[in-house]
Amino acid sequence: MNLRPHRTEPPRVDITPLIDVVFLMLIFFMVSTTFDQQTQLKVNLPSAQTLEQERKNPEKIAITIDQQGKFYVNDQELVQHDAQTLRRSLLKITEGRTESPVIVSGDRHAPLQSMMTVMDVAAQLGLSQLSFMARRQSDH
Repeated sequence: MNLRPHRTEPPRVDITPLIDVVFLMLIFFMVSTTFDQQTQLKVNLPSAQTLEQERKNPEKIAITIDQQGKFYVNDQELVQHDAQTLRRSLLKITEGRTESPVIVSGDRHAPLQSMMTVMDVAAQLGLSQLSFMARRQSDH
């Protein structure tokens, strides 16, 4: 006499709770992650004792100079890395406005000529709000 019922289908594992947990973890990590605006380029910033507080302005122009002296305007690499191309790019972005702040972040080993080119082009266009990014020097 056989009292066990015969199962016609194999047992199934319900993965719905597992999917719910994975989605909850995904939402938790998305919410708890801090979103910093950092450039995609690896630039080794020079150090300084005092740092100017960055102004919150949606019209700011970010110019990055890498170790080879190449220019990136708002994270877009310029086709040519000379003063005329930089000037055309800044003119296109500013549309003749001179109140836009320009934030320059250059590698500490970038050629001095590249920094001077940025300062010269900004002065020619009347962009007087020019600031340089640096990391805070550690006090030992």
